[in-house]
Amino acid sequence: MALSISLGQMNIRLGEPQANFDRVREWTGEAARRGSALVLFPELWSTGYDLENWRRHASPPGGGMFARLSDLARENRIAVGGSILEIYDGRALNSFALFDSLGVRLGLYHKIHLFRLMDEDRWLAPGDSPVSVEAAWGRTGLAICYDLRFPELFRLYALGGARLVLLPAEWPARRAAHWETLIRARAIENQMFVAACNRVGESKGEVFGGGSAVIDPWGETLVEGGEAETLLTVEIDLAMADEVRKKIPVFEDRRPEIYVSSQARAL
Repeated sequence: MALSISLGQMNIRLGEPQANFDRVREWTGEAARRGSALVLFPELWSTGYDLENWRRHASPPGGGMFARLSDLARENRIAVGGSILEIYDGRALNSFALFDSLGVRLGLYHKIHLFRLMDEDRWLAPGDSPVSVEAAWGRTGLAICYDLRFPELFRLYALGGARLVLLPAEWPARRAAHWETLIRARAIENQMFVAACNRVGESKGEVFGGGSAVIDPWGETLVEGGEAETLLTVEIDLAMADEVRKKIPVFEDRRPEIYVSSQARAL
C-alpha cells in the first residue's frame, strides 16, 4: 500500500504552546495540500523541554492540546501525530497521540524510556506499555526519541506485524551520528519503515540536529532533512516490508528459545 508521509521538522519555541501550535496548524494544512495521508511532528512539539512548568502546559486526557490536534486532523482530513505533555492521575507523561483523518484517536503511547540527561525522570512518569495501532495504511508502532536506543521495543512491534514505526524526537546535534545510525539500524534489523521526526534550533544551551528522515526496510534513506526548519514529504510502499521479509527471512530464522536459555545461564 502506498502512503504519503510528511515530517514537520520545526524549531520549537520553549514554553510557547500557541506559537508552536500555529506552526503545526500551518504545516498540517500544507501537508494535506501535498496529498499526505499522515503528518508527524517532533517530541514535545508544543512546549519543548519546559518540564519544570509541566503543570502549566500539560493537557488532560482527551482535552487541551489533544482536542486541538484532533480538530486539526478532522479539518484537514489527514492523520496527525506527535508527542505532548499530558497530566494523568496527578503526574506528567510524555505522550504520543496519533489521530486519524476523522480526528479519532488511534493510539496514545506514553514514553517508556525516560532520558535522565534531560531530567525526564525528575518531572515525568514513565509509560509501561508498547502501543501499536491499526491505521488505514496498516499496523504501526509508536515510539519516542530515547526509545530508539532500545531495540527490543522495535522488534516487539515487528513481531506484532508492524511495517512502520513513527518516532517523534528532540535529539541533540552532538549525537547526530547516533541518530543516523540507529534509525537505519532499527529499520534494517526489523525490515520495516522508520519515520523519524526530529526538531531543530537551540534550547537551554542544547542544539538540536534535525536530520528527520524516512528509512526503508533495506536501510535506504528516502527523504532527509538538514539542520533548518522544513516540511518533508515522501511516498512509501509498505508492501516493500513484506517483500524484504520474504527475501531475507529473519523472523523465521530467529531462535528465541536459545536467547531465553542463554540469558538464564548468564544470570
